[in-house]
Amino acid sequence: DYNKDIIAGKVGKAELLTIKNNDNSIFRMTYRFNMGSLNYKLLPYAARYLTFLGTDKYSAEELSKQFYDIACNYSFNAGSEISSITISGLQENFDKAVSLVDHIFSKVKANEEALKNLKTSILKDRDNAKLSKGSIMNGLTSYAQYGATNPFNNVLTNEEIRNIKSEDLLYLIHNLNNYEHVITYYGPKEVTAISADIKKQHFMPSEFTPTAPAKTFALSNTTANQVYFANYDMVQSEIRWFRNTGVFDKNNSASIDLFNSYFGGGMGAIVFQTLRESKALAYSTFATYSTPDRADKQYSMVAYIGSQADKMNEAVAGMNELLTVLPQADKTFEGAKANVVGNIESNRITKDAIFNAYFADKRMGFDHDSRMDKYNAMKTLTFNDIRTFHANNISGKPYVYCVVASDKKVKIEDLQKFGAVKTLTLEEI
Repeated sequence: DYNKDIIAGKVGKAELLTIKNNDNSIFRMTYRFNMGSLNYKLLPYAARYLTFLGTDKYSAEELSKQFYDIACNYSFNAGSEISSITISGLQENFDKAVSLVDHIFSKVKANEEALKNLKTSILKDRDNAKLSKGSIMNGLTSYAQYGATNPFNNVLTNEEIRNIKSEDLLYLIHNLNNYEHVITYYGPKEVTAISADIKKQHFMPSEFTPTAPAKTFALSNTTANQVYFANYDMVQSEIRWFRNTGVFDKNNSASIDLFNSYFGGGMGAIVFQTLRESKALAYSTFATYSTPDRADKQYSMVAYIGSQADKMNEAVAGMNELLTVLPQADKTFEGAKANVVGNIESNRITKDAIFNAYFADKRMGFDHDSRMDKYNAMKTLTFNDIRTFHANNISGKPYVYCVVASDKKVKIEDLQKFGAVKTLTLEEI
C-alpha cells in the first residue's frame, strides 16, 4: 500500500518521498528528474563525461577517495525520459555525502583530454554497434515502430560528437539541480528529520527552471505487410514481427499477462514448444504483447524467430500460423495461469524498490499497486478470454517483418512473399 509505505514531505520546492529502513543504518537517496535525452540530447554524454572530472577542490581520483573514506558512493544516470542522481552509504556520513555530491555538480571543471578520449570511445562504440546483429535488429524495430525518424537514431551525428564542447556538457551538469526533481529517501531517519538534513546540504532553487519539451515521434500505422531488410554476413536469418496495436487500457493487463505466459513467454509456451521443440525450425523464438511504460503510449505485438537461412520460409510460415490461429492446450494454459498467479503471490516488493513500483504505476495512471487489480482479474480468466484477445488484437493483422540476414543466403523473392521489401543501410538505421 503506497499510502502506508511511503511518507511524503517537502524540501523547499521539491517533493520528498521516504521509506523507513528498520534493518540497518544504510541510506539510499535519489534525485529523480522527469527529463532525459529526449529533452536534452547532450545529457547522456554529460553523464559519461562527469565520471572523469575533478572540481576546483579535488581531482577525479581524490573524489573517489573522498567517497571511499566515508563508505558512500553516488551515480548519475541519464535515460531517454528520466534521469537520476543516486547517493548511498552509511547514514552517519549522510551530510558529508550529500554535500560532496552537490559540490561535484556545482564545481566540476573541464578536462579536455578526458573529453577527447570520450569522443573516441563513443565513435568506437558506434562502429562496434554496426557489427552487432542485435543492435541492427533493435534499429530495424524502432524503424518499424516509428518510421525513419525514431528514438533509436535520435542521437548526435558523428560530426556533432566531434564538435561537442566541454562548456556545453558542464552547463547541463552545473544547472541540473535547478530543474524540478522528486527526492526519494530510504534510510533510518524519519521524514521531518531527513527533510531538514537535506535542506542543509542540497541546493534547492527558489523556482525550478522549466524543462525543454521532449522530442516526440509519430507512431507508424501498419496497413499492409512490409519487410525491412538489413544485410548482415551470417548463415542464420533473424526475423522479428512488429506492429503498433492501440492505446493502453488498464483493464487488459491481466489478459495480456496470461496471454504472454501461455503464448510466447518461455520454454513451456506455445511458440517455443511448437517452433523449436516440435518442428525444430528455430534456434531461438519468442512472442510477446508488449505493454508500454506510460499510459499515453501504445501497445505493440512483437514476435521473433532465429533460424538457419535455408529454413527461413518454413520458420516464417510456422510463426504466421500461430499468429493467425491460437492453438488450445489445456494443460499448458493451466500451467501458464498458475505461473502468473504464483509470480504475483511470491514477488515481494520491499525497501526502496517500492519507489520504483510507485513511479511505474503512476506513469500508467494507477494510484495503487496495480498488481492487486491484475491478481483479482486473473482468477476468472479462461482460455476463451485469451482466444478472444488473440482474435481481436493479433490474428489477421498486417505486420512489419524486420529481417537481418545475408543477401547471399536469403532470396529477395522469398522476402517479397511476406510483403513489400525495403532494404535499409546501416546509416539509414
